Amino acid sequence: MSFDAGAIRAQFPIFAHRSSGFHYLDSAATGQICRPAAEALLAFETENRANVKRSIYPLAEAATEAFDQARAALAAYLGVADPDEVIVTSGTTLGINLFAHAFGQSLAEGDEVVLSELEHHSNIVPWQLLRERQGIVLKVLPVTAEGRLDLEQLERVVTGRCRLIALTHASNVTGAVTEVGRIVEAARAVGARVLLDGAQRAPHGPLDLPALGVDAYALSGHKMFGPTGAGALWVRRELLDALPPFLGGGEMISRVTFAATSYAAAPHRFEAGTPPIGAAIGMAAAAGWLAGLDWQAAARHELRLTERILDGLGQLPGIRILGPAGLQGRIGVISFEAEGAHAHDLCHLLGAQGVCLRGGHHCAQPLMDAFGLVATARASLAPYNDDADVDALLTGLEQALALLR
Repeated sequence: MSFDAGAIRAQFPIFAHRSSGFHYLDSAATGQICRPAAEALLAFETENRANVKRSIYPLAEAATEAFDQARAALAAYLGVADPDEVIVTSGTTLGINLFAHAFGQSLAEGDEVVLSELEHHSNIVPWQLLRERQGIVLKVLPVTAEGRLDLEQLERVVTGRCRLIALTHASNVTGAVTEVGRIVEAARAVGARVLLDGAQRAPHGPLDLPALGVDAYALSGHKMFGPTGAGALWVRRELLDALPPFLGGGEMISRVTFAATSYAAAPHRFEAGTPPIGAAIGMAAAAGWLAGLDWQAAARHELRLTERILDGLGQLPGIRILGPAGLQGRIGVISFEAEGAHAHDLCHLLGAQGVCLRGGHHCAQPLMDAFGLVATARASLAPYNDDADVDALLTGLEQALALLR
């Protein structure tokens, strides 16, 4: 039975408000919001709005219950039995910063954190800030010419001083999916922890974090077809309980005096102030909607479109693709450079034709440096994309290149 992308598109209000010439291929930056998430967000903000964890009148109690249910829904999507291992954040960036600050307090000068050349700036800069504060050492796992992690270098890069390996689960530039098992094995051999940046992988179907064997996982709701402004950080319980708070304020405390403060249990210890209540409820609704899809069929659909794009790009002269040429171990993120045409110019011309691509360094300048590039154009797929989107991309690209070269 074929995958019905049209039925999926019907679940996304934006497509009903755009003409048939609208081709959205920028879901790696922000996915469109699905109807269940939009409706959950609207219902909270217009019918059920109140602060959580505080008041005891019925409206506030209902808001707190909805927020707790959202946390539980996210835990289910991540395959986690204990919802209280899930911290609600504003997105992947805050989640990684939170973990870097809290876990980083246990690190000493000379301790090592392993990153890779594939990382988004959100999984580079927080560790550089920690290096400035505490004198840790950053080690970098290189990439292969195909845009995958060079796992043959693990033994050289991961030493006995390694305390954490922090890597992307799926690259926002090359689309390569990390072989998590080998990373976890290398970390455990030296007693290190593993953090995954799941921003790009989380939109592609439910996860089983305990089976992955990692210790922490960060994601963003807006990439999972939910609202902007919400995300989550999962941390394994025995590690979570040992982490100090990151931000100070209301609701993360047990008792405050001017002499001292005691802190609430996790996850509340890490949720200072009013959380993004409506956005979190919408994010959880998106997770529930995602969990209900046939992901075997959805993955086949996305990879079929990916193959069409790769084949089409391969037939155009002067195109260099950053990432795996095949479909094994990748998601539908395709970045490319066109000789004689700047990525921004390509994206501008394609945008005028209704084709939405991302152009630039994709918050991955070290990776651009590794490939000797300044910028690329990027197409990224979601279940709502179809053959018409691919046709518009390839036809529009051919026309744009004729103008620019």
